[in-house]
Amino acid sequence: MTYATVNDLDMYYEDHGTSAERPVVLIHGALSAIGTSFGEILPLLAKTRRVIAVELQAHGRTSDADRPLTVENFAADVLALLDQLGIERADFFGWSMGAAVALRLGTHHPGRVGKLVLASVGFTADGLYPGLLDGIQDLQPEHLHGSEFHDEYLRVAADPAIGWPNLVAKVKAFDAATPEWTTDEIRAIAAPTMIVLGDSDIIRPEHAVTMFRLLGGGVPGDLQPMPACRLAVLPATTHTSIPRRAEMIAPMVHEFLSDSSV
Repeated sequence: MTYATVNDLDMYYEDHGTSAERPVVLIHGALSAIGTSFGEILPLLAKTRRVIAVELQAHGRTSDADRPLTVENFAADVLALLDQLGIERADFFGWSMGAAVALRLGTHHPGRVGKLVLASVGFTADGLYPGLLDGIQDLQPEHLHGSEFHDEYLRVAADPAIGWPNLVAKVKAFDAATPEWTTDEIRAIAAPTMIVLGDSDIIRPEHAVTMFRLLGGGVPGDLQPMPACRLAVLPATTHTSIPRRAEMIAPMVHEFLSDSSV
């Protein structure tokens, strides 16, 4: 197992594959870790790319610190890890909370970002379906016992009995203050971006289309070159099933990241 000391954390990461191209950094979702977010996708991407998968503060094997979970802190930790690895610029593929971290990197650290793949993310709170987070503050750690996220945490975390309740509490606080971006911040993103969405996801499709257009995406039938922004809507796919659509997602991501025209 590989750790790096970044900021106040012992941060776990995995480094797979080799390539002369920019590495792609995988950033997992809330309550998740590398396995439940990218266990099936990672080996497919690593056939042709160097892939660095991280585990964020308090998640998986990474230690916690005396600070809240925020996209700002997560992004700073990821960049500190890349600094230690001698990586100036990378592509980023995030799912859910991890996509919000990747989006933060795109808006606030553009010089460190090559391309972005954002799966299941909105740039404002109304990107979520109404009422989706109602009752989130009533969530208790034991409510998630038996879930794939809790099972993974039991397998990999150093002290699951203490760490899991703490993680759930911090994720609830994160969800209570959903990170947001202005339309001007989204328009200003320089990195070519692919938006990935399930057709039964937590993000409203209208919101994903709005984000796509703000990023410069065209509309079907436009007589123009392929835009630097792409939108992929996966059929028969819920939010939590996106990690299991590896055979569908990995080829699209590989083509997008390898396309020298964008």
